Amino acid sequence: MAATTTTVEDLPGDVLACALRRLDGPSLAAASCATAGLRALADDPDTWRALCLSRWPSLAAAAEQRCVLSGAGAVSHRRLFADAFPFPCVDDAAAAAPLDGDDQRLPGELVSAVDVYHGGAAVVSRVVETSTSSSWFLTSPFRVDAVGGKSPAPAAASVASSPAELELSWILLDPSTGRAVNVSSRRAVAVERHWYTGDTLVRYAVVLAGCKFEATVSCSEEAGQITEVSLAADDADGAAVSGEGCLRLLAAAMAGPRKGGRGQEGEAKRRYDEFVRRKRGRKESKARREVLVDLCCSAVSAVAVISFLAAVVLR
Repeated sequence: MAATTTTVEDLPGDVLACALRRLDGPSLAAASCATAGLRALADDPDTWRALCLSRWPSLAAAAEQRCVLSGAGAVSHRRLFADAFPFPCVDDAAAAAPLDGDDQRLPGELVSAVDVYHGGAAVVSRVVETSTSSSWFLTSPFRVDAVGGKSPAPAAASVASSPAELELSWILLDPSTGRAVNVSSRRAVAVERHWYTGDTLVRYAVVLAGCKFEATVSCSEEAGQITEVSLAADDADGAAVSGEGCLRLLAAAMAGPRKGGRGQEGEAKRRYDEFVRRKRGRKESKARREVLVDLCCSAVSAVAVISFLAAVVLR
């Protein structure tokens, strides 16, 4: 009697679908490449929706507040995962390339889906809608506040003993195109104390085309309560990037390539350290040039004074 071969596709479809729902995103995408049957099961929108909502709880609030993830013209959850899970990769040439139709491709609105994790569980999940079409936004320094002021963190969001272990996801989504990008390094790239308040500042950063998007989580010194979560951007000289400049960077990042796989969090930390080192070097070089200019000005002034005195004495 010939031996029969049993494959994974011999299992009932509902059993396979249940197994696929237990996979993480990269594993699910890899499984979909194995066979046509697994691809059909892995393309199930409900599977990707459950995966996205479990990884980023803030997306549930985004779906309730807007028709970004549901209804007509909704964003595909599989596409959203492909955009937001890997790290963006934008070089200087891509960021400097002109956009077709002037500013028509710049996002007219940004939706921020922010999740702060501690011990693998989300302790803060927020959605922030930012209008980007006003001249005030385009010309002002880019900044988005998810927690702080009128939007405090929940009382349960306390990490008194280990703020450095916090992880952060900050997804910026363009509702008009459905594209998204995650501008957080996930794990902290720097932890420091505020010089005045003593609060712990946990920083997460992604470097895009010579500019740094930096999200900061502030934890109070006494109770370890999360008091502020904000996002800003600056260039290699330490100057704040305008709203329009950030929109151009984000548009290039949303349309550009991504980098996934292991080691990308370490790569984000390495790029951050390199950015800080270059920024410090540029600052020191600028200080040396200013000292040299001051010396030259002092020398010219001294020569002028001596020449004037000599002219008076020898007259």
